[in-house]
Amino acid sequence: MNKSELVEALASRNGLTYKKSEEIVNIVFDSMSDTLTSGGRIEIRGFGSFVVKDYQAYMGRNPKTGEVIQVRPKKLPFFKVGKELRNKVNNKS
Repeated sequence: MNKSELVEALASRNGLTYKKSEEIVNIVFDSMSDTLTSGGRIEIRGFGSFVVKDYQAYMGRNPKTGEVIQVRPKKLPFFKVGKELRNKVNNKS
């Protein structure tokens, strides 16, 4: 499912216009992005949680040339699946 499919599903299930549904989805995504950007954590019970993980610098290798390069430290969003969703995906009740 992509963003436009999510907007369409929200609109059809709740009798909303496409534009109103798109606004709601954008507000949710923007709020989640803002929370993660400011170092916060998002937890949706039964679904999972989003956090930002810090990765240290390390020596890597350019796959094209084989040259050793320094990879800078970085932060990346990380999703940890919740128990209920994991069980649902694995067809367990």
